[in-house]
Amino acid sequence: MSHLIGKPAPRFECPALMPDFSFKTLTNDDYKGKYLVIMFYPMDYTFVCPTEIIRHSEAVESFKKEGAEIVVASTDSEYVHLSWAATPKKQGGLGAMKMPMLADRNLKMSKAFGCLIEEEGVALRATYIINREGIIVSATINNLPVGRNADETLRLIQAFKYVDEHDGEGIPCGWTPGEKTIKTDPEGKLEWFQDE
Repeated sequence: MSHLIGKPAPRFECPALMPDFSFKTLTNDDYKGKYLVIMFYPMDYTFVCPTEIIRHSEAVESFKKEGAEIVVASTDSEYVHLSWAATPKKQGGLGAMKMPMLADRNLKMSKAFGCLIEEEGVALRATYIINREGIIVSATINNLPVGRNADETLRLIQAFKYVDEHDGEGIPCGWTPGEKTIKTDPEGKLEWFQDE
């Protein structure tokens, strides 16, 4: 996975369930000039998956304010996605989604991104952040039992966006928008440490 950082995101072309319950084929080209979060998850109709998918869907408008789009992907078909999204949350479904759900049925996308468990035909919980130039700037993978945090995904988008817009500055641990950043030179960095 680390071999993807700093390189163009693998090309993908996948059928997707769209938020209006229609089907569409999506590719990298649909996200040119935007930040893109791709969240792979193992399977529909499971346990941890709906908790993280629903929270990220609820945060879609916050991502859009940062110029970012978010999609989720599993190896289930778009028809299984449709059934799951059409099922109310209280009955184990997702309820209406505010983001596309990619159907990596042929396993090509998860294999290209390096998150496929080949013997099971499912993806790990992998999150990739792709910048406006189509370069992967962040990749994290969790084993199946542990879900992800929408606030942290959004914070990472905000951090990478800030760095893109402020050359020569880095993001210290735990940074959130409005807090001090750190200069990326030996003397300039000392400014940040004066307040520590």
